[in-house]
Amino acid sequence: MALALGAGWALPAHAQQVGPPVVSTSDIRATVVRPLTLVKVTDLDFGDIVAGTTLGTVLVNPVNGTRTRTGGVTLASGNGQPASFAGMGARGQRVSLRVSANTITLTRIGGTQTMTMNNFTINSSPASTLSTTPRNFVIAAPTGVFNFNVGATLRVGANQAPGTYRGQFTVTLIYQ
Repeated sequence: MALALGAGWALPAHAQQVGPPVVSTSDIRATVVRPLTLVKVTDLDFGDIVAGTTLGTVLVNPVNGTRTRTGGVTLASGNGQPASFAGMGARGQRVSLRVSANTITLTRIGGTQTMTMNNFTINSSPASTLSTTPRNFVIAAPTGVFNFNVGATLRVGANQAPGTYRGQFTVTLIYQ
């Protein structure tokens, strides 16, 4: 004997819940480069990290933006990025480039705890170390417009206090 089921079955109806609108914003940015200028395009960001019980470092690669770590540091969510800059001169023009200091101190917002950053590198061809000693480069682009990234190494202390740390470095470019 066969029994037919389901002919009278119906799925329960679900009323769609309506709530307040959800809003999100996005920053908008455009970089205009003028001759014989240097413009910061993005900031150097080491991303989210977790400090361990031993010292460690986080390196942001200026070529591809990847992060690597050593010691007790764990890389958490949030990708880092190198600082990026744009300038404009003339093809074949020499430029001299340096950073303001070889070591930069970052201070925790709302606190006094610090970390240091050093070992600046640039994604030039070949990759080069940047320091307070000027490095000379030649503008290769036919338009004279050039871009470069700067990475560095962050020194994270054992049991580093959680929070957001900020610091600042200056890149000086002299058109020759």
